[in-house]
Amino acid sequence: MTDKLNAPEEVKVEATTAEVAETENVETTAASPAPVKRKKAKRTVANGHVHVSASFNNTIITISDASGNVIASSSAGACGFRGSKKGTAYAAQVAAEKAGQTAKQQFGMTKASVFIKGVGLGRDSAVRALAGMDIMVDSITDVTGVPHGGVRPRKARRV
Repeated sequence: MTDKLNAPEEVKVEATTAEVAETENVETTAASPAPVKRKKAKRTVANGHVHVSASFNNTIITISDASGNVIASSSAGACGFRGSKKGTAYAAQVAAEKAGQTAKQQFGMTKASVFIKGVGLGRDSAVRALAGMDIMVDSITDVTGVPHGGVRPRKARRV
């Protein structure tokens, strides 16, 4: 009795021809080449929107198409300026040139409506840089937030 428990069982393995054919099919389909991907059509955006956010510390340029999808963006910090140099007019000019270059080369932008927000030094220089790159500026709109009603007054003094 102990011999039967300790003795290893013989396992007989037989593969039918159908099972062998199935495993071969799986291997051949895995080795087949991947489907050919077609080249994506180049999207052209002739006219779009340029949003310039100019604060005292940085200038951010965002270029989008007419429906608001961002196609290029840059900032003074992304162009390598650090510290107080990010808020300068020259840094805003460099950032606008970088974003405009991308929009013009990759998407063929020729016209733009400019929306400026903020009170920083880069307001004018960013627009001038875009105009210098042969991107025709249709309109310039100032969308800087203006407080209306002001802040809540202090509580009345007790006597």
